[in-house]
Amino acid sequence: MAPPIRDLPEDMLEPEGPRSRTLSTVARWALFALAGTFIMSVTRVMSGATDLTSSGLVVETLRLTVPFALAALGGLFAERAGVVNIGLEGMMIMGTWFGAYGGWQWGVWGGLAFGMLGGALGGGLHATATVIFKVDHIISGVAINLLAPGLARYLSAAVYANAGSGAGVRQSPPVKGDFPTITITPLSNALGTIEDHHWFFISDAAGMARGLVTGLSLFTLLVIVLAPAVWWLLWRTTFGLRLRSVGENPWAAESVGIKVMRTKFVAVVISGVLAGLAGVFIVTVTTSTYSEGQTGGRGYIALAALIFGNWRPVSAVGAATLFGYSDAVRLRGANGVAVHAFLLTGAIATTLIAIIAAVQGRWKSAALSGSVSAVLWIWYLSTDSLPKEFLPYTPYIVTLVVAATALRKLRMPQALGAIFTKGEAQ
Repeated sequence: MAPPIRDLPEDMLEPEGPRSRTLSTVARWALFALAGTFIMSVTRVMSGATDLTSSGLVVETLRLTVPFALAALGGLFAERAGVVNIGLEGMMIMGTWFGAYGGWQWGVWGGLAFGMLGGALGGGLHATATVIFKVDHIISGVAINLLAPGLARYLSAAVYANAGSGAGVRQSPPVKGDFPTITITPLSNALGTIEDHHWFFISDAAGMARGLVTGLSLFTLLVIVLAPAVWWLLWRTTFGLRLRSVGENPWAAESVGIKVMRTKFVAVVISGVLAGLAGVFIVTVTTSTYSEGQTGGRGYIALAALIFGNWRPVSAVGAATLFGYSDAVRLRGANGVAVHAFLLTGAIATTLIAIIAAVQGRWKSAALSGSVSAVLWIWYLSTDSLPKEFLPYTPYIVTLVVAATALRKLRMPQALGAIFTKGEAQ
C-alpha cells in the first residue's frame, strides 16, 4: 500500500520564494561572501599565512571546486525527483574513464562528449535499478560505486594495455589538447597591484577577486552559469515543477497526470550526465590522463555539499566551494602551516555561528557550535603546525565540521528514497 497522500509543502510552488525573497537570497550570499573575506583577512593578519586570500589560492580553489559542484548539481536532479543517489562517485569514475578515452582519440571535446555518455550510462543503470526494478536506492548506489572501478579496470586492460605513452591497466594515454582559458588582463593586473599591498580586507578582497578573472577554464565558466540555470530550470519551468512534485509526493503527482516513472528516470540520467562532466573535468583540466582512484571520494563530498546546501543549487555550489577551498589550502600548504592557519578560520567562524544560534534561541546548535569552536581554538593555540599525515584528510574534516555546525534547518524532499509503483495509490 502506498502511504497516504499528504499535502505538498507550502513552498512547493515557490520553494525559493517570490522575487523579493530571491533578491534577499542574493543579498544573503553577498553578505556571506563579505563575512568570509573579513574572517580570512583576520586570519591572515593573526597567523601571517598570506596565501589564504591570494589569487593563486582562488584559482586553485576554482579548479578543485568544479568536480564537487558538478556532481552536487547532478545529485540535486536525482534527489529532487525522490531518488537517493549515493552512486555519484561511481558515475564520476565512469566519466573519467570515458572522458579520457574520448580525449585520447578525439581531443578534449571528444572527451567531453564521451564523459557525458559514461556518466549517463551510470545514471541509466541506477535509474533502471531503482525506478523500474524497485531496488533499494542505497543498495543500487553502493553497487554502482563498486561496479564502476571494476569496469574501468576491465576496459583499461582491454584498451590501454598495449597503447604505449605510459598507459596500462591503471592509466590511460594523455588526453589531446586543452580547453581554452580566459583572463581579463587589465582587470587582473589592476587587482594584482592592490593585492600586492597587503592592505587589510581591501587587498584580500582584491586577491580573491583577481582569482575569479585570471585563467578561467571553460569548465569553470560552465559551473558559474550552470548553478543559476539549474535553479531557473527547477523553479521556473513546468518540467522543474513536475520533477520536484515527484520528489515531494509521487502519488499526488500521478493523480494529476504527471508521468512519475519517466520523470524519475530522466532526472537520474541527468544526474549521471553531470557527474560524468565532473569526471571529464578531472581528466582534462585537473590532470591530462585517467588513472585509478583519481576521483578520491569527491562524489561523497559532493553529496555532503548537496545536503548542506539544503537541496538547492546555488547553496550546494556554495558548499562545494567551501570544500574546494579547504582542499586548495591543503595542497598549497604542503608544510601544514596554511592548514594550521585554517584552524583559526574555523575557530572564528564557528564562534560566530554559535553566537548567531544563541541569538536565534537555538541552544542545541549554539552548544554544539561552541564546543567545536572551543576545540579548534585550543588546537590552534596549542600547536604551531600540523603533521603531514593529517593534511590529506582536511576536506573530510571540514565536511564533518560544517555538517555539525550548520545554521540552516535542512528539509529534504518528502518522498526521497520512497519506492514508487505506478497506480498503487488508486
